[in-house]
Amino acid sequence: MPCVRDFEDASAQETITAKTPWIKNLGEAPAHLDYFQGSMFERVRAIAEKYPGYIALDFMGRATTYRRLVEQVEECAKALKTIGVREGDKVTIAMPNCPQAIFMFYAVNLVGGVANMIHPLSSEKEIEFYLNESESVTVVTLDQFYGKIEAVRQNTSIVNVVIASIRDELSEPIRSGYMLTEGRKIEKIPKDAPVIRWEDFMRLSRCCFWNYKVERKGDDPSVILYSGGTTGTTKGILLSNLNFNALAEQIVAMNPMFRPGDRMLAAMPLFHGFGLGVCIHSMLANGGRCILVPRFTAKSYAKLITKYKCNFIAGVPTLYEALLRLPSMGNADLSCLKGVFSGGDSLSVELKKKFDAFLYDHHSVVQIREGYGTTECVTASCLTPIHMVKEGSIGLPFPDTYYKIVKPGTDEELPYGEEGEILLAGPTVMQEYIKHPDETANTLRKHADGLTWVYTGDLGMMDDDGFIFFRGRIKRMIVTSGYNVYPAQLENILDAHEKVHMSCVIGVPDPYKMQRVKAFVMLKPGVAASDAVKQELLAYCRLHIAKYAMPYDIEFRDSLPKTLVGKVAYRVLEEEAEREMANMQA
Repeated sequence: MPCVRDFEDASAQETITAKTPWIKNLGEAPAHLDYFQGSMFERVRAIAEKYPGYIALDFMGRATTYRRLVEQVEECAKALKTIGVREGDKVTIAMPNCPQAIFMFYAVNLVGGVANMIHPLSSEKEIEFYLNESESVTVVTLDQFYGKIEAVRQNTSIVNVVIASIRDELSEPIRSGYMLTEGRKIEKIPKDAPVIRWEDFMRLSRCCFWNYKVERKGDDPSVILYSGGTTGTTKGILLSNLNFNALAEQIVAMNPMFRPGDRMLAAMPLFHGFGLGVCIHSMLANGGRCILVPRFTAKSYAKLITKYKCNFIAGVPTLYEALLRLPSMGNADLSCLKGVFSGGDSLSVELKKKFDAFLYDHHSVVQIREGYGTTECVTASCLTPIHMVKEGSIGLPFPDTYYKIVKPGTDEELPYGEEGEILLAGPTVMQEYIKHPDETANTLRKHADGLTWVYTGDLGMMDDDGFIFFRGRIKRMIVTSGYNVYPAQLENILDAHEKVHMSCVIGVPDPYKMQRVKAFVMLKPGVAASDAVKQELLAYCRLHIAKYAMPYDIEFRDSLPKTLVGKVAYRVLEEEAEREMANMQA
């Protein structure tokens, strides 16, 4: 069935169509698609019936076919039913990218539950919050994270804790090596611990003979992901089967070179929409092959690209700048690449130029393509097309996805070329923020055109060809002496300097100006930090930056703090600056 959209009248449909100038620029991608209206697992099972012998997952040298994937998911679903998981129950998955996490994710979907995806490296208090916020009844994690779960279990409603191990999915030679190295570091779980070991859990499937499958439709809730949204407060985002299945259709439509069997390097984490939506479900829903990366490093990422001759890679900008510095990539042949995607953070013009040159020098015929999205829409909803590029643009909206630029916080649409808040609508829009009805109502608003629009809290501009240009977060805007300063713009300027590797710009509290602009800079290897270099950078900034936006100081750092998904954690630097200010005033 096609995606159904409620318009108030025919003229509203005409209004929307008139405001999609990018349709003519989509190339081979159709403007509208038909979307599978069943569950995520049903979509994957249909692919497995078509390509049963194709490899679905590669994990540290061990391959899982689509046939085996479905068998494992169904066994896992029977086991979930046996331990009491029922339709609508929340199951927390706190795991890295490994086969058991994939089996469990689709098994929860098969029994009609909702998968609550969290980072296994979260602190104890964060895990406690996630478990209680989602009202989870079961949690699945690895043996190395058991201690954190056990520490907070008594403060939650958790009934069952299922413990898996990386070693269970390794081939024999690699398993032995793992147990002699990484495995030795894992603290032993007491034999009488109140947990269900993975192998025992899977054996419980023998106790379930029928009624473990629950029919789910596209609009039924399926996944909870977490995001700060437009307020910076962590909230659970409830997403549906249709949200993920629509994304899977859109990704392939925007990449017509994709073929079943193509390899995706799945290094982005499962708890993140980019990793779960693009690198996992969009591949498995279309016959792709996921190369699972349980522990990400730039070195391991680079090794796997060449080992598996990956066709598609996706990552945040900091990943790509790290690859540029790896000696092991010197002679790499990247002619296998069909698509290289950047998202999750702003990709500077300079980094794109550098990485495009890197790809060309390593025999690739593609360039890096920047995308944009929010967790409120799973992940990407906009991508640079394969046949057109505009410098500084994040691309064109996906099929059936609409963008518009409004005066921030209103429904007053701005003309092409004017900067305002980015709004988007389409089949991947979330259902709600769980337990936050007021914020849901503030973020999701229905307009006269009949569409429900997501207020992203991001600033941007649309040109008359429909290309979107991201300017920065509204919340990250620095106000100094009444002027608005956008850190991403200053970072692009600093990053373009020949001695700068990476920068981060923040606003520091100031009693007179409200905020002052400060820059943190990582210099390129071989460039020593000195006052002379600082003065050189400040002089460079004066040539390119307005006086009111000039950094009052540049601080050199050997590294910049990162978030769990690899973005530069500018809030950490802001908090440091606030503490320094408080200490000075004390």
